[in-house]
Amino acid sequence: MVDMKRILEGVPDYQAFMTVDELDASTRRLAEEYPDVVKVFEAGVSRQGHPILGLCIGNGGLNALCFACPHPNEPIGAMSIEYFSRLLAEDQELREELGYTWYMIKCIDPDGTRLNEGWFKGPFNLYNYMRHYFRPVGTEQVEWTFPVKHKALEFDSPLPETEVLMRLIEETKPKFMYSLHNTGFGGAYWYLSEPMPSIYEALYGATRRQQVPISMGEPESPSVIEYAPAIYHHLSAGQAYDYLEQYGGNPAAFDCGTSSADYVLMRTGDCVTLLTELPYFFDPRIENVKDSEVTRVEAIRQHVEQSQREQQNLEDILKNVRRLLQRHNPFAKLVEQILLQGGQDGAAKLKWAENLPDAYRPATVSQLFTNLEVASFYYGLALGLVIRACEFELEHLSRGPLESCADEAALRALTTARQKGLEKLCELSEQLEQAMDYTVIPIQKLVRIQIECGLIVSAEVRHKHEGWSTQEDK
Repeated sequence: MVDMKRILEGVPDYQAFMTVDELDASTRRLAEEYPDVVKVFEAGVSRQGHPILGLCIGNGGLNALCFACPHPNEPIGAMSIEYFSRLLAEDQELREELGYTWYMIKCIDPDGTRLNEGWFKGPFNLYNYMRHYFRPVGTEQVEWTFPVKHKALEFDSPLPETEVLMRLIEETKPKFMYSLHNTGFGGAYWYLSEPMPSIYEALYGATRRQQVPISMGEPESPSVIEYAPAIYHHLSAGQAYDYLEQYGGNPAAFDCGTSSADYVLMRTGDCVTLLTELPYFFDPRIENVKDSEVTRVEAIRQHVEQSQREQQNLEDILKNVRRLLQRHNPFAKLVEQILLQGGQDGAAKLKWAENLPDAYRPATVSQLFTNLEVASFYYGLALGLVIRACEFELEHLSRGPLESCADEAALRALTTARQKGLEKLCELSEQLEQAMDYTVIPIQKLVRIQIECGLIVSAEVRHKHEGWSTQEDK
């Protein structure tokens, strides 16, 4: 048995997230310090030409693949691999006890991660996070561009970064894969590729020891299959497609690929996958399962109506500048996808809610909270993207003299839209600060939870494969 207490106590008290350059430098430095233990390899190159560095540590009989920043606004996993890779390099006994060869990538999407670095060093508050947030549209997300065929859905346009993971999956055939994600606001929850009831209490315990709440509100997607409270079957394109088909949405609108978990199972058939979703911020209401004063279906109806109002606000800001946004402007793409799908998503969600077994029972406080306040937080992220989209174009205009009346009109329109977005973001931030009693969770606690949950699941996987011998020539 590994000394979990010693491992968790060793996690540094990180005060900020590392940038892409800092992560790369640390990776190379680790290999220089432990050349006989750590192998660094260039797993591939990003769309903008940045090398994607991988680590190989250990020579156990099972392969594990861990990668961070599959969504570039989610850097907790990068810090988890930063700590865990050094721990493995320094501790031969631990490497032998775990029984794995570890393949790790600290940042699978360096281009997108750079666009989040404006909030990586703090201050850690709602406004700063929303103001400097970036997330790509679905067809440009590493996690959601794996090839898939499902009914009428056929996607085979993986990103170069996704192809990096596809090659590693083919080459290593991992028995355990950890896609390191996190959420923005809420509580902890998990995705597993198969039911593992014997470890659920251990997963819950990992969060409780760090005083981080478990998310007892609505799941992030209504298409999920629940194994236990806050523990779900992994997400896939097929699930999302079938949900839209069943509840009157437009399955054709799902134009991206499937998840890494879905892909690895299709390719290997024998891999346990884990996602440990953790928040930066939480409010105690996220774990409050007491009854509220409204039914669950009414809470969801209020959420849909609120979302429609918020989407109209986004539309009002964009309508006079949409024609000015260049195709390669990265910031408006996700907002446009939200606006395109918003109406149909809302109708499908209402139909789904009306068919829930507990539709007309009181919503829990947590369910009401996630439907309203937490949803407004995510609206704030879209506002931040709209502001940054305008700034992207303004920067382009500032690089040269204004040569025409059209340029001057564009400058005025973009400046006005940016200012309108900033005003709405400031107003929303003030509202959320007053409505929420939120806490900023220390990075150290989040890393401890991700590490412990990974070790819990990887130990369970190893137990299933007992009898494997150590590979001498990894």
